[in-house]
Amino acid sequence: MPLDQSFIGRTYPPTSTYSVGREKIREFADAIGDGNALYHDPEAARAAGYPDVIAPPTFLTVINLAAINKIAEDPELGMDYSRMVHGDQSFQHVRPVHAGDELRLTTRIEDIMARAGNDFLTVTAEITDTDGALVCTTRAQLVVRGEAA
Repeated sequence: MPLDQSFIGRTYPPTSTYSVGREKIREFADAIGDGNALYHDPEAARAAGYPDVIAPPTFLTVINLAAINKIAEDPELGMDYSRMVHGDQSFQHVRPVHAGDELRLTTRIEDIMARAGNDFLTVTAEITDTDGALVCTTRAQLVVRGEAA
């Protein structure tokens, strides 16, 4: 079943605030095998001019994925989650994320298109701090594989 085109432009406002912690940053950096001191050592981060340890650039996947899953699970959209694969992801950072940040995420369905029997869903997200200042804009493209004939 094709995805519902009327979802293009639909916006999903923040439903919670994500508190960025040192340990979560450290765990993520360890998981991707990045030993950069800025991700692990508060003193090194402060010496570099940051208020605390900073997160690797792709750390925001942690909160972005939850928002994407909320959209994918909307029964009105018509997505078969079991057929979905992640096609592309990009991040446009305004500033680094650091421990102590309180972040909110607003997602929007940018586009839905069909090609070669597959549906492509493009989702953007604006990640802001609690003052409303933009921290990062993400873009993800999800591919919903068509069923074999």
